[in-house]
Amino acid sequence: MIAWLKGTIVRKQPHQVVVDVGGVGYCAAIPLTTYFEIGEVGRPVELLIHTHLTDNALALYGFKTEDERDLFLKLIAVSGIGPKLAMNVLSGMNAVELVDAIQKSDIARITAIPGIGKKTALRIAMELQDKLEKKETLLAGRGSPEREDLVSALVNLGFRRKEVEGVVDATLRAHKDEPADFEKLLRECLKKMAKV
Repeated sequence: MIAWLKGTIVRKQPHQVVVDVGGVGYCAAIPLTTYFEIGEVGRPVELLIHTHLTDNALALYGFKTEDERDLFLKLIAVSGIGPKLAMNVLSGMNAVELVDAIQKSDIARITAIPGIGKKTALRIAMELQDKLEKKETLLAGRGSPEREDLVSALVNLGFRRKEVEGVVDATLRAHKDEPADFEKLLRECLKKMAKV
């Protein structure tokens, strides 16, 4: 079973990446949050991997953080949710907001994710509520004024919220040790949005 990949990005798309590891190209499905964080083609990358084996296929699912991979594993344990739908959930809402929505049983927020109906949202909330810990790592970025201002500015410029949130979170993480400069952060977010 493949659990981790370290190599060079050969090809990158919003939901998929190909990583060259010693001359072998591994193709892994990735959520949007990971897409925004892994860098550009030609750059080195490290991904946590979930290997999913069925009777007729072997698929790799890649994640930049352990929190995201853990959430993915919890989602696919929910009845009726397979890996593709779990990736869709993680792409539709960042991990911080998803954990918050599940813990608060906020079905409206969960059903806002494309492809998730009310019954599926209820199943996710009911089955995962007890399994989710209030991890500080997941909840650290929630509600920061810089994040909300950036998301609001980008949504007002016409971008979709689900894409904006991943870009903003990745940008804030990349600059967490620097003093907050709203204009600089906004410019960087806009550059990343142009590549989506």
